[in-house]
Amino acid sequence: MESLDTFTQLPLTLDPTTKAISTTSSTNNPPLASELTTLNALHRALLSLDSSHPVPPPPVPVNPKRSAAIGKLRDSGNTAYKKSQYPDALKFYSLAIDMALQRPPWEPAGLVREELAGLYSNRAQTHMASQSWVEGAVDAECSVEIKKMGNGKAWFRRGVCLKEMGRLNEAKAWVVEALEFEQHAQVPPPQQQVQAQSVEELFKLRDELDDLIGRKGG
Repeated sequence: MESLDTFTQLPLTLDPTTKAISTTSSTNNPPLASELTTLNALHRALLSLDSSHPVPPPPVPVNPKRSAAIGKLRDSGNTAYKKSQYPDALKFYSLAIDMALQRPPWEPAGLVREELAGLYSNRAQTHMASQSWVEGAVDAECSVEIKKMGNGKAWFRRGVCLKEMGRLNEAKAWVVEALEFEQHAQVPPPQQQVQAQSVEELFKLRDELDDLIGRKGG
């Protein structure tokens, strides 16, 4: 047996018509000849298959129990937020984020992005309700980094957090960038009204920041 550290180049040739693989050294290498015979037979068998019924792609694997658990935690967070139970809301959103982050890599990345973008944005809003501006800004930025377009709420929430921290120029630059992404973002019909409201809020926040910056400079 040859060493695994040794590379031996074999004189293989490919027939341009039949695509069969052969080698001039097959007479001196019976194992290679046998492998090539098997490979060429498999190729011919695949070509003989009926191609009028192509094999459908495999289904996208998603764990329904995990999706249901994440949705339940999100809904529990929303309920706690509406009742002004902010610590509980933060707990539920954080548990949902952890569960979404633990999805296996073969599940759709788009699904994970949608889940996390919404959860981070919701947790940012909860931080804002407690006037935890730094934490809110961090979560809102995480949401935007995950989903830049069609995520006007997260853009707006970080802009508000920056304003409340007195970082007016940074907030203004952030809102201007937000409008570049959100003003013409294409979203599904059910989300269009929310998207329009988010853009309107961003314009109002931009005007407010202009006024605050102008008064501060004057």
